[in-house]
Amino acid sequence: MTIEHDLSFVHRFIPSPDAGAPPLLLLHGTGGDENDLLELGRTIAPDAALLSPRGKVLENGMPRFFRRLREGVFDEDDVRRRANELAGFIDEARAAYGLAAPVAVGFSNGANIAAAVLALRPDALAGAALLRATVPLQDLPAADLAGRPVLLLSGAMDPMVPAASAARLATLLEERGARVQHRTLPTGHGLTQSDVSLTKAWLAQHGE
Repeated sequence: MTIEHDLSFVHRFIPSPDAGAPPLLLLHGTGGDENDLLELGRTIAPDAALLSPRGKVLENGMPRFFRRLREGVFDEDDVRRRANELAGFIDEARAAYGLAAPVAVGFSNGANIAAAVLALRPDALAGAALLRATVPLQDLPAADLAGRPVLLLSGAMDPMVPAASAARLATLLEERGARVQHRTLPTGHGLTQSDVSLTKAWLAQHGE
């Protein structure tokens, strides 16, 4: 069953069969939409409610969650604006659907906006699985992320996210108190079965 209220983002919402399971906020990569990660969400958390918005920014017709000036260079003013906008949507959805604070599961651009929300609006998320994320803001705010669980999965052969950038993100989040697990997998930018199994196991451990 799918229910969608008229909120500030186009989105999909699939209720949970288990009211006690923490909801997931699914954040797609460039060119994806609100349907892209639903199968992943159901696989990694069979009992969770799934909330999946579509990014509002278009880059050559492809949805994204914030603008970039060129590949690897983000429009940081837009990152801040869109992260706050997404946090507002989370508040709307929690009220509309009766949800607890969700755990974000983001891929690529979706992982980057999730990291920005953690830094700018830390109360919006209960935690985050960041798949192929990099540092979204060079001057990351000194948010209080004490005890917030974060999974960071990087690709050793990822042409879009340098290893140093992923490691710096892990360090920055740890410095703000997050409980970070960072794994580098022998793969590129795309997701693999290892990403699925590791994220599922992490959610089972930290999503309670």
